[in-house]
Amino acid sequence: MTMLEIKAVGKSFPGVRALSGLSMTVAAGEVVAFVGENGAGKSTLLKILSGDYRLDQGQVLLDRVEVSHASPLEARRAGFRLVRQEPEIVPDISVAENVFIGEYPCRSFGRVDFGAVRAEVMALLTRYGFAGMIDIDADGRSLSPAQMHIVEIMRALKPGVKVVAFDEPTSSLTSDEVDRLFALIRQLKAEGLGIIYVSHRLQEVMAISDRVIVLKDGVPTGDLVTSETTENRIVSLMVGRELIHGFKRLETTRDEVVLEVDGLSSRWHRDIGFKIRAGEILGFGGLVGAGRTELAKVLFGEYPRTAGRVRLLGMDVDIRSPADAIRASIGFAPENRKAEGLILVRSVIENASMAIYSRLARWGVLRNTWMIDAVGPVIRQLNVKTPSLNQDVGKLSGGNQQKVVLARWLAAGPRLLILDEPTRAVDVGAKAEIYRLIDDLAKQGMAIMMISSEMPELLALSDRIVVMRDGRLSRSIEKKDATEEVIVAHALGTGAAA
Repeated sequence: MTMLEIKAVGKSFPGVRALSGLSMTVAAGEVVAFVGENGAGKSTLLKILSGDYRLDQGQVLLDRVEVSHASPLEARRAGFRLVRQEPEIVPDISVAENVFIGEYPCRSFGRVDFGAVRAEVMALLTRYGFAGMIDIDADGRSLSPAQMHIVEIMRALKPGVKVVAFDEPTSSLTSDEVDRLFALIRQLKAEGLGIIYVSHRLQEVMAISDRVIVLKDGVPTGDLVTSETTENRIVSLMVGRELIHGFKRLETTRDEVVLEVDGLSSRWHRDIGFKIRAGEILGFGGLVGAGRTELAKVLFGEYPRTAGRVRLLGMDVDIRSPADAIRASIGFAPENRKAEGLILVRSVIENASMAIYSRLARWGVLRNTWMIDAVGPVIRQLNVKTPSLNQDVGKLSGGNQQKVVLARWLAAGPRLLILDEPTRAVDVGAKAEIYRLIDDLAKQGMAIMMISSEMPELLALSDRIVVMRDGRLSRSIEKKDATEEVIVAHALGTGAAA
């Protein structure tokens, strides 16, 4: 039985054709994966289905009834539910209230029946195996990322659901949490729901989906049975060419020490010490919670250190704020680019110029034309796909947003660049471009500290790899000795593979 049918759907924005002639189906009890480069149209389709956008052409039928979702609430009531990549949690209300926000059951005279809310949420948590993993009375602000994801999932699975779409659902999950998510998807499949799975992680797509629909520039280029295709075939349809797997770079390290950390301690760290030389990419591996992101933020001045020395280009530096770090010639591209790396309602050119505002301003005045002259060539060099340099950066795809963050630091030219998960939620085509950019920056003599949870990325780009565990450096591994087994062993504290 067909649960969702899309017929010749089209959607355009000024200067951009986001979707053109898309037709596809999702059957009850079927998992259909959508893949494509950033900007291929995946997010646009999800926003049409979830009521955020109105389609320009075509039809959408849900359970054989044509729907025209005028709002997200109308879409949810019709039975289409979206599990967003970044959960939207209200910090001052409980888990139970967050699950039902905007759709509270009411008693007479419009009074909310909070008893019914709690009972319904507890029933959902029990049914889907999450009972005991989250306190339904806890405030939203107290939740871990995984618990926020549970709230987002429970919102989607309230009564009346027919089709569930998961948008990059594993981007912030551990391997155990991914396994639990996949078990849930299989349960939903067995219950007869239609499921859409959007991910850049092709291994996951191959593991969980029944079919794969490939989009390129808003046009479907393939509708494949997963068991009858390969990752290489999918990539070829996505980007129009075969990508070279296993990116390798030649060592470009120079003698000059750019960053030297000695005995650094903080709330999260104890006795951290390492060096990064000019032209070197020092990779940081470890499990979630090992302290890697916190170390990056200490070095960039967002978090305080309690002890130790930091030397930059042979000089002691006392960095107490990001402004201090930028003046000291340190750049930082954070993991959560939307919340910490960009101002989404400001333009591409403003975001890309932020690190050099003081350099561009004259007598306290900063003109748009000055920013365009200074940073426009860098944005073009990085092939940022945007209708205009004055486009709000929040309207770009994830890969292009990440390029804007990198353009900021390429324009500023720091001696040390800290990259935290530089290709998180970025498609394979944009990922290859970002790899080449990082490699080029190292060749130019920039020292790079790169945090990554993707083993192939860590092994391909790093000249050396430092493994962190429980706020300490567990091991420094030379490139010739680095393997996934060695990294994992030291991340776990066994050291068996050393």
